[in-house]
Amino acid sequence: MAVIVTPYSPEWPGLFDRIAAELQTALTGVPVVGIEHVGSTSVPGLVAKPIIDVDVIVRREDVPAAVGALEAAGYVHRGDLGLVDREAFFAPDDGLARHVYLCVDGTLQVRAHVAVRDALRADAGLRDRYAAVKAELSADPSMDIDRYIAGKSDVLQDVLAVSSLTEDEKRRLYALNTAV
Repeated sequence: MAVIVTPYSPEWPGLFDRIAAELQTALTGVPVVGIEHVGSTSVPGLVAKPIIDVDVIVRREDVPAAVGALEAAGYVHRGDLGLVDREAFFAPDDGLARHVYLCVDGTLQVRAHVAVRDALRADAGLRDRYAAVKAELSADPSMDIDRYIAGKSDVLQDVLAVSSLTEDEKRRLYALNTAV
């Protein structure tokens, strides 16, 4: 199945705000550390798959309550999909395309999502280079999501190199991203 990316839409921040408000309501009574707009739709000027990526951040001990609250609100729990400390959810079919992840506060994956977003927001040249790679990959009609993700790896390593992550965190991410 082809990977479709679209030009940046100024509507994406507003869609995130709607999703975040909905999630905050669903999680009433659960201590939420933060709700972050991550992924390419969170970077002004960046082409993206038109799906809002959301990290709902909670303390480890609040994960079970948060899972229950999201399920009660119509989200379908998909498990961790192989990533410890991150729970994935299918969202209700309400016309707002989104990926929702429940993440444990302070974990490397949360820090990486925010660091990549912030690095791309801060460096237009790097953002544009990343956009060009994404556009080139998605122009191939036979491109599947696994090849698309792999094709972005080199430029993402460059993004991580200038990010706010520590050198140890960068090494750990590199090891995770190059493991076979």
